[in-house]
Amino acid sequence: MAIKVSELQDFDPSVYLQSEAAMAEYLTSIIEENNPALLAAALGDIARARGMTEIARASGLTREALYTALKPDAQPRFDTIARVCTALGLKISVTPA
Repeated sequence: MAIKVSELQDFDPSVYLQSEAAMAEYLTSIIEENNPALLAAALGDIARARGMTEIARASGLTREALYTALKPDAQPRFDTIARVCTALGLKISVTPA
């Protein structure tokens, strides 16, 4: 029996982001891709895993602004990324290339 792609469920990474270690590893691998839109989407995945309402409240953003800033094609400002990371309990660090 053949599987139709249209019948497959969408993959949702937020289901697998249940620990801070998993979130940090996921975000680190995304940052290495050097793609701002992908970073926004990854932060959105992590925020959904934690709960958008909770992250919006902790970051000082509205839920609507958070969804807009973290959609896959967004290019959020660094200030927004920093606020979301702080609300998630994550810290961005830099290492020599």
